[in-house]
Amino acid sequence: MTAAEAATLRAPLPSSVALVSGSRARRGRRRRAVIAALALVAAATFATTLMVGQTFYSPAEVMGVVLGQDVPGASFTVGRLRLPRAVLAVLAGVCFGIGGVTFQTMLRNPLASPDIIGISSGASAAAAFAIVVLGLGGAQVSVFAIVVGLAVAVVIYLLSFRRGVAGTRLVLIGIGIAAMLDAVTSFVLEKAPQWELQEAMRWITGSINGASWSDVVPVLVALVVLGPLLLSQTRSLSMLRLGDDAASALGVRTELTRILLIVAAVGLIAFATSAAGPIAFVAFLSGPIAARLAGPHGSPLLPSALVGATLVLVADLVGQFAFGTRYPVGVITGALGAPFLVFLIIRTNRTGGSL
Repeated sequence: MTAAEAATLRAPLPSSVALVSGSRARRGRRRRAVIAALALVAAATFATTLMVGQTFYSPAEVMGVVLGQDVPGASFTVGRLRLPRAVLAVLAGVCFGIGGVTFQTMLRNPLASPDIIGISSGASAAAAFAIVVLGLGGAQVSVFAIVVGLAVAVVIYLLSFRRGVAGTRLVLIGIGIAAMLDAVTSFVLEKAPQWELQEAMRWITGSINGASWSDVVPVLVALVVLGPLLLSQTRSLSMLRLGDDAASALGVRTELTRILLIVAAVGLIAFATSAAGPIAFVAFLSGPIAARLAGPHGSPLLPSALVGATLVLVADLVGQFAFGTRYPVGVITGALGAPFLVFLIIRTNRTGGSL
């Protein structure tokens, strides 16, 4: 045996504490790097959205408009048309991302997303009914959709509650209610006159066309109010991943925490839906994508928010410029999300997991 080999054998092995600390440090570095990268991608896509269109404006012109300067041509096109559209895309994506991953984490089920379990379907059915049957428009449709979306969430929660809320039971009940609400929407649209049909279809498809600052403000207020509420429950949300019994043993008041999380998440989803429509699968996709990028450890809220914002921004760009005709953002996200849903169900079935 050589002297070097002997010295290697005599060297002390790293302790388990050092190994755990090193693993946590690596996960922390990866998480921070992913969050920074997602933020840069979202910012770059946001800037591209402001520059690209029938007329291209340089970064200097766009920055001048954002800073309040009068730039010929760009002040109207960027300041009145593109900027509110891009801001609404970011806010809606953040709301859908945070709301969706809250449900998925709380119920420990990737299918427990508001656009899968019926909450978005409730808002869509309410909007169609308000436009076609009640003859409402504008802010009235949004308020009606928010109220009905919250009511549907309460109904799903009460129907799935039996000595607590099991994720599988809530998902199955939500899917059933979503099917009924989709049938109501189809029936209402079948009876709609041509003009009201076009308006209802634009709303329920998910679109940020024609977005204005009046659409942006309610979503921003909801995010400012409800976002910190969700962030304050980050630790409790992480504990709920372990199950109700383990979370209770760690000091979490499970039912109260779950109610707070549901109210905040549904509020974000409802306000985003009222402004942009139920943009399909953003709430469903954001959490799983963020978990694959940043890892399963740590709070999923911020990575999911950035993924949601990026998804909506990119889908809007693709819908506007990638094809010969322009498509609403919900059509593009629906085309992306549907295959992922099928893949998730197939993978879960093959691995023997439960939905």
